[in-house]
Amino acid sequence: MKVQAIGEKILTNKKVLKGLEKISEHGASFAATTAFVMSAGIRPLAIMFTPDTEKENKQYAASKSIASGLIKFAMIEAVALPLEYAVQKIDADPKKYLKSKTIDNLLDGSSELSKSKSYKFLTQIIKQSAGLLTAIPKSVVAISLIPIIVDKVFGVKPQQPSATVNDSHKTNTHPSSNPFFTGRISQYGASGIGKLLDLEGLQKFANKYKNKDSDITKHMTAATDVLLTATAVQQIQNNSKIKENRKKVLIYNNIITTAITLAGGYLADGVVKKRTEKFVNKFKMLNREAPNLAKCVEGINILRPILIFAGIYYAILPIFSTYISEKIDKFVGKGHG
Repeated sequence: MKVQAIGEKILTNKKVLKGLEKISEHGASFAATTAFVMSAGIRPLAIMFTPDTEKENKQYAASKSIASGLIKFAMIEAVALPLEYAVQKIDADPKKYLKSKTIDNLLDGSSELSKSKSYKFLTQIIKQSAGLLTAIPKSVVAISLIPIIVDKVFGVKPQQPSATVNDSHKTNTHPSSNPFFTGRISQYGASGIGKLLDLEGLQKFANKYKNKDSDITKHMTAATDVLLTATAVQQIQNNSKIKENRKKVLIYNNIITTAITLAGGYLADGVVKKRTEKFVNKFKMLNREAPNLAKCVEGINILRPILIFAGIYYAILPIFSTYISEKIDKFVGKGHG
């Protein structure tokens, strides 16, 4: 009984509820922060402890993880924060940004637009699109940083490009700093998002799939990972400073990691989702008087797949993917020898 009482106390704790509410409002930022911590710390350690693997292959894989985490965090935050604060402005004053017809179509029987499942479905997609929108530039910059990190952290000098290589593709790695996220930028963002939500096709889409809201984070994560991997493969192939004999291993590592993460993530999330339905129902019952209960539940639905995918991608898979990618490279090399 004591254990149950402690559990109920945690589930009704004001700080826990506030935290879940913040995750709901800043889902993309939470995902980027989680990815940054895991990719800059946990994943490199897992890679470096991979047994029976060449040290330099591990150094390249670890460097890619560090670069990816740093750039992903910076770029996603630069896009996510304006989107998140823009949606908050619409939440607070929907009549200012949306047509009356849009509000009526999305209300779906709710007393407030911010509590409507259709509205939350669309705005969560918009807020979590930051990862997808930044996937290509993030991957380009991250791959360009690999030789620098390999050099500065592990002391492995990058391959010297030939004299004919054109370095005009260098990218500025610093996103615009200190934007006024809660001011004019979010004001413009709210107006733009409002026009997007006014599209009848999107409203019909939201009303049709509103009950799939708990799968948004999972699908957005998968789409972003596929785009990131495809871009990374292309950039690794074209980067003249990454040693030629390390490129294929790095490419195999990326593909294997993404494929298994997606397959394992969807499988694990499906199992966990079914088993947590009772937990969510109990959470709703215990907090039925909470004013922002809908946002707290939304926070749980965002938190679950983020932790599952992050756990698989950053903690479990690095050792396997680093080991097997090197074995594949050696096997393919023998086949062409």
